[in-house]
Order: sequence, then structure tokens, then C-alpha cells
Amino acid sequence: MKKKKRNGLEVPVYQRVIATVLLGIVGIIMLAPLVWMISTSFKVEADVFNFPIEWIPKRSRGLENYKDVWMGVMPFGLYYWNSIKVTLISVVASVVIGCMGAYGFSRIEFPGRDKLFLLYIATMAIPEQVTLIPRFLIFKQIGLFDTHACLIVNTMFSVLSVFMLRQSMVTIPDELTDAAKIDGAGHLRTLFQIVIPISKPTIATFGILKFVWTWNDYQNPLVFLTSSKLYTIQLGIKMFSDAYGDYYSLMMAAAVSAILPLLIIFVFGQKYIVSGLVAGSVKG
Repeated sequence: MKKKKRNGLEVPVYQRVIATVLLGIVGIIMLAPLVWMISTSFKVEADVFNFPIEWIPKRSRGLENYKDVWMGVMPFGLYYWNSIKVTLISVVASVVIGCMGAYGFSRIEFPGRDKLFLLYIATMAIPEQVTLIPRFLIFKQIGLFDTHACLIVNTMFSVLSVFMLRQSMVTIPDELTDAAKIDGAGHLRTLFQIVIPISKPTIATFGILKFVWTWNDYQNPLVFLTSSKLYTIQLGIKMFSDAYGDYYSLMMAAAVSAILPLLIIFVFGQKYIVSGLVAGSVKG
């Protein structure tokens, strides 16, 4: 039986076939709920729970369910815009701040740098819920409570961004940054013209993950927002569920609309994820 070498080891063909089949089955199982959700979003309400499942609806409402969601009583479009605004600003700010912090921990020598970095990443062990009340009191006192600025400030600082980007930046040869210093470049110029372009896969990976986390954030908007006009899509879905929870076709149309940006981000950014996650895994 033919064998294929992988990392210097010979892998029998039957093992690769079995692994491919198993992964295919797991993939189908994981995709089934998503396919059912999309299918249900086009169905007539009476056909939602037909058995066997109608993956392709025999009676379809077309885009009427989506029209009822977007043009109905709930300002779904406003919730969508609020999420887009908060998410994009948070992602850009988090990436910029993370790059600057990672550059400091990887390319600038100062006493106690490595110990400070270990202390910094140790804060990842602190659950976010522990700081919820102090953050609430602080934002209340400084007048940011019930604003989108409050959500942005809550999410723009990320220990993970500094950790991921630092692990990528330490793999960059010192000769590149040293040459920039000889040419008279300062730290900011070196960061934005040399270090960031080389670290693009890791930056893209973190940006995608940050987008997903911020878009799906339910806790912070629930705690720090009280005005319905400021609600993000997650709170909007909750309100929509309270009002139309018995209409599963409408709920699935709302859910598909809510996850659409995430699907688009993954489709166009998936090639960066693996390369970005493994960057810096050898050195640092």
C-alpha cells in the first residue's frame, strides 16, 4: 500500500482515508445546525418542525421573513449599525494598542521587561466578571455609562493582543530593526513600516478573533447600556426573541442576519488564521 511522507514519517493511505472520512463526518455534524437555521429562515411557520427535516423548503416565503425582521416593529437596522460601529472601532483600537505594547515587550530593552511581561499576561487568569462592578462604578462616575464609548473602552484593551503579537514580533530578525535605527528611524516608524507589515498574519488573526468576540459580546452591553436606541445586535436579538419567540422562522431569519458578518469575516480571513496562530510558536 502506498504511503505518504509527512514530517519525515510514512503515513499509510488507509489512515489518511479514515482520518478524512472522520473529519468529514464531524464537519457535517457541526454544520447541520447552521444549515437547518438558514433553511428554517425561509420556511413557512407551519413547516418549521416537519419530520423528516425539509432541508430544502417545499413551501418557501422567499425573503418575506427577512423583510419582517428588518422592516418590522423592532429597529433591527439600528441595532446592526450600533454593533458595526462599536465592533470596528474596538477592533482597530485594540490592534493598534496591541501592536504598540507588543513592540515594547519584544523590541525595546529595559530592566525587568520579561518579568513585567509575565506579570502582564498573568492578568489573563482574572475572570472578566471580577472587575465588572469596579468598571461599572468608574464609568458611572466619569459619565461614560450608557454610551457606546463605554463599550469601546471596555473592549479596546486586550492582554491577548499583546501576547499574540509579541510572540510574532520576537521572531523578526534583529538585523531588520537595527538597520532601521541606523537609517535614523524611530520606534514608531520602525513599528509601522517594518514590524507591522511582517506581522500581518498574526494581526489579521487577532483582528478576526477580536471582531467575533466583540460582535458576540452580550454581557457588556447588557450591563453598561440602558437606552434601547444604543442596543447592539445581541440585545436586539434578545428583545426580538421576547417579542417573536413563538415564531421560529422569524427567529432564524434574525439569527442568520446577526451572524452574517461573522460568516463573511471567516470566509475571507480563514487563510490567515492558521498561519497567524502558529507564528511565534518556535521562538519566544
